[in-house]
Amino acid sequence: MSSDKQFNLQFQKLGISSLNAMQEKAFKTIQNEKQTVLLAPTGSGKTVAFLWPLLHHLNKEITGVQALVLAPTRELALQIESVWRKMSTGFKVNVFYGGHAMQVEKSSLSEPPALLIATPGRLADHLKRETFDPSTIKFLVLDEFDKSLELGFQEQMAFIIQKLHRNRKTVLVSATGDLEIPEFTGMQHPVEINFVGEKTAAPKLKMQLLECEDRHKMRRLFDLLCSFKGEPAIVFFNHREAVEEAHEVLTKLGLHPSFYHGGLEQDERERALIHFRNGTKPFLLTTDIAARGLDIPEMNHVVHYQMPLKEAEFTHRNGRTARMKASGTAYIIMSNTDNRRPYLSHDISAIELKKDYPLPPEPAFETLYISGGKKDKLSKIDIVGFFGQKGKLQKEDIGLIFVHDFFSYVAVRKSKTRTLLQLVRDEKMKGKKFKIGIAK
Repeated sequence: MSSDKQFNLQFQKLGISSLNAMQEKAFKTIQNEKQTVLLAPTGSGKTVAFLWPLLHHLNKEITGVQALVLAPTRELALQIESVWRKMSTGFKVNVFYGGHAMQVEKSSLSEPPALLIATPGRLADHLKRETFDPSTIKFLVLDEFDKSLELGFQEQMAFIIQKLHRNRKTVLVSATGDLEIPEFTGMQHPVEINFVGEKTAAPKLKMQLLECEDRHKMRRLFDLLCSFKGEPAIVFFNHREAVEEAHEVLTKLGLHPSFYHGGLEQDERERALIHFRNGTKPFLLTTDIAARGLDIPEMNHVVHYQMPLKEAEFTHRNGRTARMKASGTAYIIMSNTDNRRPYLSHDISAIELKKDYPLPPEPAFETLYISGGKKDKLSKIDIVGFFGQKGKLQKEDIGLIFVHDFFSYVAVRKSKTRTLLQLVRDEKMKGKKFKIGIAK
C-alpha cells in the first residue's frame, strides 16, 4: 500500500487531511535520524508527529515490545493511546500508569504489545519486577519531557533508559524551548526541530483584560462565564484551595462547574474530565495541571483568574484555545491588588461587562456511571444497544461514551434519565447485571 493511501486510511478518523509543517518535518527527521528533539507548542499536533514515524518502525514479525512512549501523567498516556487506536494500525497497544491494577497490566503482557505507553513511575516498577523483556524496544519517545522533569521523574526515567537497548531511536518531545537535556537521556548530538514561538502556532488568539476591585473578583468571574452563554471554558488558578473555593461559590450562584487538580483521587480526576468533555459540566476550574497533556475538546474561552509566575505556563494555558487554525480568546481577570506579571503585555485591550447576564442554559445531558467496562467485554455498541432496547432511548438521547477497564460513563439526555434508570434497573447487559446510576 502506498504511503498516501495508508495515511488516508489511518488518519481520516482523526480529521486530518494533511500533515502540518511541523508534522511533516518531524516525520522526515525522526525517520532519518537516531536522536530527535521536537519542540512545538501545545495544540500543534505533536502526538501525531511522533506516532506516525513510530508506526513505520514497527514490525509484525516481532512479538515483543518494540516502542515505548513515556508520558508524565495518566491523562496524557491515555490521550496518546486514544490517538493510536483511532489510527487503526493493527498493532496492539497497552497503557500502564499508577492507580491502575498491576495484576491487570501483568496479565496483558502475556501477549506483549508492539507499543507500550506508560508513566515513568509505573514502568520503572514493571522493570524492577521484570514483568517483560525491554530488550526488543528500539524506539523511545519521552513526551512532555519538561513536565516529567518538573514532576520529579528524573530517577525513574534514568533507570528506564539504562534498561533499554543502546541501538534505539530516541525522540524527546517538549512544548517548552531552551530545554537543557540531562545526560541520562543518552542524547549527545540530537537533531532539533523547533517550532516553539512560531507565530503560526496560535494565529487567532485574542487577549482581553477584565479589571475589577478585589472584593468583586469572584463575581466578575461569574459574570464572565455567564456571558459565554453556555459555551465551555477552562478557568485557571494557581492553587488547589482557590479552585475548590471558586467551585463552591460558582455552584451556589447557579453554574455547573467541574473542578480538577492534582490533589484529587484518580477516580475523582477522571470523573471531572469526563463531565467536562461530554458537556454535562461546561466549565472546568483547574490548576496548571490541565494546561497541557489532557484530552479535552477545543474551546473558544480560556480564563486566567490567577496569573502564573512563569510565562511558559501562561503560554501553555493559552494553548487550550486558538489551537491549530482555530480562533479563541484568553481572558485575564485582574484586581486592584494583583501584581501584574512582567511578561504580560501592556497593550491588551480592556473590556467592560454588564452585571445582569442571565444564567447559561442548563446542560441538556447528564452523566451516568456503569459498573462495567472493557474487562467485562462491554463496548460502546453494547451500551447504546442496551439503552436503546431496554431503556427506550433514541440515538439522539445518548451523548459521548467512555469505556474503561472496569467502569464506563455515558452522557444521557437529562429529561430521559429517570425513566431510563427505572427501565434498566433489573435488566442484564451481556448476561450480567451492572450498577447504573448518576455520576456525581
